Amino acid sequence: MAGLALDGSNPDVSLLYDINGLAKDAPHWFDRVMEFVGEYGIIIGLALVTLAAWWSVRKRRQEAPSAVAGLVWAPLAAGLALVANIPIRGFVERPRPFKDHQGLDVLVAGKTDFSFVSDHATLTMAVAVGVFMAHRAYGVAAIGLALLEGFCRVYMGVHYPTDVIGGFALGTAVTLLLAPLAMMLLTPLTTAVAGSRVGRLIRAEPAAADQDADEARAELAESRSVGGDHGNKDLAA
Repeated sequence: MAGLALDGSNPDVSLLYDINGLAKDAPHWFDRVMEFVGEYGIIIGLALVTLAAWWSVRKRRQEAPSAVAGLVWAPLAAGLALVANIPIRGFVERPRPFKDHQGLDVLVAGKTDFSFVSDHATLTMAVAVGVFMAHRAYGVAAIGLALLEGFCRVYMGVHYPTDVIGGFALGTAVTLLLAPLAMMLLTPLTTAVAGSRVGRLIRAEPAAADQDADEARAELAESRSVGGDHGNKDLAA
């Protein structure tokens, strides 16, 4: 299995050289930016997108506990996907591309572990799919960041394109396949927290205008109920 993608005519290798070749033509400062983005920046960005999604779903009132449970599941799924990748890497044993191919511009030194599948691609896509399940708009942004992460890993010369695709597939599969069980376990927990002293972590307090509207609707419903009772009593008389 270690001999995957050794042939220079392989599309996987050709695409690797095409994308990594952009680094050779780019200014030094741009490569340093891509190095930071590919190693840490996108993960930080995903954390911020997840926090923004959490802030938004808290306002959904009745749906808030299940939506927040989905956002809690996103990083948990990423962790499980990374654990699942450990035996996959050990079985495939594909070396990093710069060990088998000359002329690559490697932006990050010290990568000595196996290449397939990409941990960064696995983690970012698992989180992105989890966010998408809870909030579509922020989820699309998160998936965009995950795709950018995959591009960065190839640009940096530390992964083949198929390493990235495999990571995307693994992260997506773990998040979606285990989501029903995870939601069954997490939703009761977030619902319980919503009713506690720290409930604002799960469900935002309604604005004053919303409270007034709720009270007005309750009063209207009560008055209609009372009016209906009087009508029934008159008919009975």
